[in-house]
Amino acid sequence: MTQRSTAANFVTAFATGWPEAQPDLMILSLTTHKGVQDFAFNKEQALLIAKTIKQTAAQLAEPKKA
Repeated sequence: MTQRSTAANFVTAFATGWPEAQPDLMILSLTTHKGVQDFAFNKEQALLIAKTIKQTAAQLAEPKKA
């Protein structure tokens, strides 16, 4: 678990549903060197993910100055 890859190129999230006829889902797309993976979340799961990201971000060190 401590040897995770950090090779993600970018992450995008959108709340249009998958397909668009399902506005009750948020889709998180993760693009890596191995391709694209899509993950579907309901509202409760999306809010938990957002809360966890916010808590983790608050613990990050300040960016290094150039």
